[in-house]
Amino acid sequence: MPQINMVEALNMALREEMERDDRVVVLGEDIGRRGGVFLVTDGLIDLFGEERVIDTPLTELGIIGFSIGLALYGLRPVAEIQFIDFVYEAFDQIYSNMARIRFRSGGMYNVPLVLRSPCCGGIKGGMHHSQSPESLFIHTTGLYVMMPSGPYDAKGLLKTAIRLNDPVIFLEPKSIYRVIKEEVPEDDYTIELGKGKIVREGGDITLVTWGAMVHISKQAADIVKEKLGVEVEIIDLRTLYPYDKDLIIDSLEKTGRMLIVHEAPKTLGLGSELSAYIVEEHVDLLYGPILRVTGYDTPFPLAHEKLYMPNIARIYNAISKLMEY
Repeated sequence: MPQINMVEALNMALREEMERDDRVVVLGEDIGRRGGVFLVTDGLIDLFGEERVIDTPLTELGIIGFSIGLALYGLRPVAEIQFIDFVYEAFDQIYSNMARIRFRSGGMYNVPLVLRSPCCGGIKGGMHHSQSPESLFIHTTGLYVMMPSGPYDAKGLLKTAIRLNDPVIFLEPKSIYRVIKEEVPEDDYTIELGKGKIVREGGDITLVTWGAMVHISKQAADIVKEKLGVEVEIIDLRTLYPYDKDLIIDSLEKTGRMLIVHEAPKTLGLGSELSAYIVEEHVDLLYGPILRVTGYDTPFPLAHEKLYMPNIARIYNAISKLMEY
């Protein structure tokens, strides 16, 4: 079983799904001969030709609008937005059409469309190449939202997304595109929608996170164990909507304490929804407050990227505070 990075795993998933189902097409800016800005689609045009690997003009609005039309007429498009920061031009198509057509048509039509895009910080990209806007999509009813934290999940989740009959926002943390390598089966497999996983077991604190923050959280948890003797259980949500409520509750029943870590700004981030759900439905499980370590409510900075993003020190301090209750 080969050890590969996330870019290679995503490429493998696209190739396998295009071989499995000739309705699958990929499209976006420079995704053909160039192979995409991060080379996720590298080589696909040689295998499947220009009719299924489509270089588009530089218009995100056009990419998503065209993809919606393809999906309505029976294809299964996978549209790439070069950076998720560029998606706002297309937001009317996403909000008003991509996410709404099944509802507006009373189930007569559906949009099996995957919008995949690099997201988040960590590569010194500045404010227009580093955003984490997952909450905008989660708040848009009618969309599924996924964010893998490694190559194995990237392949399995993308194959799941392509096979769904509803639209999916598939966010790829670019800071770990080539940093993390894992064994990824060359055989076909999928990962169930809405199922998270425990990536580190522990009995003192439940830490819920996703994407690149899974790896920062694991490093912090190892230091906390060494310095404080605290065992942190880390949950990787994988699917951000719908998220795995049962997994979180099962963990909280053991730990009684909850910390949420995400790159997106704090106000109205997914951490807010997770906190509200626990307080409304399961407050009796808590020994103390739910804490969040997140990005700040400012535009993403260039010079102070490491201070903006959650880091080991901020997570360590939050865990120390939680253990006081």
